[in-house]
Amino acid sequence: MNFRQLDLNLLRVLVAIHRSNSVTAASKALNLSQPATSNALARLRRFFDDELFVRSPSGLQPTRLCEQLAPAMQAQLLGMENLVMRQQPFDPREGEVHWRLSLSDLGEILFMPRIAQALSEQAPGATLSNVAVAAPEVSGALETREVDLAIGILQAQHRGIRRERLFKEEFMAVAAPAWRPPAGTRGAPLSREQLSQARFVVVSPLATFHGSVETMLVRKRLQDRIALRTRHFGAVADLVHSTDNVALIPEMYARDLVQRQGLKAYRIQDAPSYEVHLLWHSSTERDERHRWMRALVKQLFWRAD
Repeated sequence: MNFRQLDLNLLRVLVAIHRSNSVTAASKALNLSQPATSNALARLRRFFDDELFVRSPSGLQPTRLCEQLAPAMQAQLLGMENLVMRQQPFDPREGEVHWRLSLSDLGEILFMPRIAQALSEQAPGATLSNVAVAAPEVSGALETREVDLAIGILQAQHRGIRRERLFKEEFMAVAAPAWRPPAGTRGAPLSREQLSQARFVVVSPLATFHGSVETMLVRKRLQDRIALRTRHFGAVADLVHSTDNVALIPEMYARDLVQRQGLKAYRIQDAPSYEVHLLWHSSTERDERHRWMRALVKQLFWRAD
């Protein structure tokens, strides 16, 4: 084994496969073709004279040698990248950065268009991707640079993850323009009695669903009023327009549907609330590119209670 014969680019492949337990997922994260990633793994196996990864029902599993190598290599690669990028001044109008975000289904609807518009105005050379990462895996994806930033109802699960709150909001009821709540105080939040006469659309996205809406309905003994469950927020407007059902959705999205689709939004008594955070890895704390992007996101979405 001669270290000088090792192509250091192969180490990025090793770290990516270790992170995802999949050659296919690693190739997507690295913007490589699957054959190129498989070829890189074959070269790594020859160099280390070790399988490095073995197949299992849950994906590729690292060998003992790989478990020793991959975390250390990941830390070194992140440190080198951070050191190099600190030395380079960043001009957003001239830079060509590919930003990789982790956003939920709803986050893509609400955040991505505004970020994309801001980039087109302030950083025309930038490109933007939403990388599919399950909520429990976001911290790991930030560590390995599979994603640069994450926005959502997320926890910082690893020590090196930084988190800052962007805003807090409640769930609201959204209905077709012709829908009228049962008799009650005009302009007041919908009461349990008013809600008991409605039928609900509840959105339960698999990646981020935290159950607060259904918990509220159980608490109010209204769970039997759920008429429709959907996995995606994109269907809400059509489902509400075409029925007399009421959708229970986050406030920011409710306001968006009021503006774009002409729906009506109503506050709810004792509605569940949640906080949306911006997450990043500590290794990018002083990187000028990342500092600029974090400032842009906060400028677009931060708000006080």
